[in-house]
Amino acid sequence: MKSTMGDDQPLTVTAILEHGASWHADREVVTAIDETTVSRLSFAQIGARAAQLAHALRALGIEGDDRVGTYLWNNAEHLEAYLGVPAMGAVLHTANIRLFSDELVYTVSHAGDKVLLVDSDLLPALTSSLPRMPTVQALIVRGDQPSIDVGSLPVYSYDELVRSQPTDFAWPQLDERSAAAICFTSGTTGNPKGVAYSHRSIYLHALSLCTANAVGLNASDRGMIVVPMFHANAWGYPHATFWCGGDLILPHRFLKPDQLVPLMERERPTFVNGVPTIWIDVLRYLREHPDADVSSISRVVVGGSATPQALMAAFRDEYDIPLIQGWGMTETSPLVTLARPRRGNQGPEAVADVLSQGRVLPGVELRLVHPETLAPIPNDGRSIGELELRGPWVSTSYLSDDDPAKFHDGWLRTGDIGTVDPDGYVRLTDRAKDVVKSGGEWISSIALEAEVAAHPQVAEAAVIGVPDDRWGERPCVVVVAAAGAGVAADELREWLDGRVARWWLPERWVFADAIPRTGVGKYDKRLLRGQYAAGELAVIELGPRRPATDRAAPQPAG
Repeated sequence: MKSTMGDDQPLTVTAILEHGASWHADREVVTAIDETTVSRLSFAQIGARAAQLAHALRALGIEGDDRVGTYLWNNAEHLEAYLGVPAMGAVLHTANIRLFSDELVYTVSHAGDKVLLVDSDLLPALTSSLPRMPTVQALIVRGDQPSIDVGSLPVYSYDELVRSQPTDFAWPQLDERSAAAICFTSGTTGNPKGVAYSHRSIYLHALSLCTANAVGLNASDRGMIVVPMFHANAWGYPHATFWCGGDLILPHRFLKPDQLVPLMERERPTFVNGVPTIWIDVLRYLREHPDADVSSISRVVVGGSATPQALMAAFRDEYDIPLIQGWGMTETSPLVTLARPRRGNQGPEAVADVLSQGRVLPGVELRLVHPETLAPIPNDGRSIGELELRGPWVSTSYLSDDDPAKFHDGWLRTGDIGTVDPDGYVRLTDRAKDVVKSGGEWISSIALEAEVAAHPQVAEAAVIGVPDDRWGERPCVVVVAAAGAGVAADELREWLDGRVARWWLPERWVFADAIPRTGVGKYDKRLLRGQYAAGELAVIELGPRRPATDRAAPQPAG
């Protein structure tokens, strides 16, 4: 028996664009212009400008599922690309402005970006990489164009290009399973891996975010999107907020607490997101400025790394703001779990719930398996295994790479080790790959070890992740010097500068006669972490050579 429903209506980004622009036409998108000034565009204007962008891209030769890259901060133009590029049938690639040059070149080339939309203040960081991006045929620059040589590439002004185009577009009928956007993992081992989100996966993930079990986004909200829009579609919140009719507040490049908090005071968001590091800085600012008013905020979703219990308690007790921890991956769109207390839990039990990675959301399947045999492990809250996931917004392969080691039997192997209790609450206890998660971004311990060991006066090097009050976790390097060598920690960090991204540069170093190994000859990092926690390692601490937020792109002035 066939249903009587309109099952032929595709679930697409186009539907999100048209619904928001039509039925929430007067809602606004606020973009910070400087530390005191903002721009305001209605949802109807965003819809019209998305159509103008689509016309402009067509005029530049973007057809079919050609890829359009962005190298942008969080701003209205980025949102227009989020909506307009997939709706026209092309595929959006949000390039990570924090990647080291080689990784950026790889991702742009692997995605096949034909056009790049670039913020003018980010163009200097991009210029040296452009000659190694053979697929890029044109640049569209948002803001004032600096006098920078980009070779023979044509360069267009975003405003001038868009302004002259029609404000409506005959959006094509799209297959909901076709690709809409591409994001890349952080490349903890080897090159970054591409994840191509479908229209359907974005639609269903956005719908999930609006449910009460998740974030409960709705038309009464004013959502401030702090997580970068290049990072897993900003965790899906721009799509979901535009769809449900909540206002959007985009901080552009003004991400320091003395910029974010005044913006919160002026624009009165009800919902904010971001990695824990942002909220550590915001808490410090609020305590230093007791007259600051953030009372409009009803909830903050944090993710990217574990949220310290003290941080949660401070926001709850001092400002009556709940910090809600979410967990997921680039491969999962990304939200999989959200940490709310289960019904009836109070006191210590409720605290345990909110400190977990959270409860699995409807629409995602989760299971525990033995990391080697892949045999099922019970969800009893005690048995430890590797988490595997599947669902309509969970990837089953990488871009041009099925990677059988990462996907099997229709399930995504997360590489995360932990427990799941009978109610679906996830608690991670370890990571299979020993990567370091600093401020919500991944640092490859293997890659960092290789660069340290390449120094002529180093025999061996092992990298472990250790707790850090500001960044959640930072790398600590254990070094065995070559025979007769007298290399120093600051010398090794100078050696790394230019070989790895600046924010990878370690502050903590240990010099040892030997590195402990397991029975199969691998570095025993579990033992090293235990020795570090017990204070048994002679740690040399160097002051930060550069701000740890300094990625590949220059930080804003002020």
